[in-house]
Amino acid sequence: MTQPTAVSADPIARDWWAGVAEGRIGYEVCADCGTAQFYPRGHCTACGSARVDVRTAAGTGTVFSITVVHRPPSAALQPFAPYAIALVDLDEGVRLMAHADPALGIGARVRATFVPFGDRTIPRFAAA
Repeated sequence: MTQPTAVSADPIARDWWAGVAEGRIGYEVCADCGTAQFYPRGHCTACGSARVDVRTAAGTGTVFSITVVHRPPSAALQPFAPYAIALVDLDEGVRLMAHADPALGIGARVRATFVPFGDRTIPRFAAA
């Protein structure tokens, strides 16, 4: 699926979305204190260091929370409803919000897939 030309004005966000389009979930690890963080920010939120390394998650984790969206926030997303949004604790120690199989429950082991959604590719978690 073709990515939109301007997903974000922020170069860090643009790089993250480019990774997703290639099937990768990026996160950062501080080179000074070792803190892992998501979403990528370009600096460590624990110690303030600008020395952060971008890494690629394995794409596996555990569902922390999940909800089903029946009323999408825009007309462009109505054809996809209902769809599930989950908070997933990745095995690397970071938590992210992503689309998920609506049949999943809290505590389910999951693996990321990458699917078209609207005008972009997004991560979507399914049972591992």
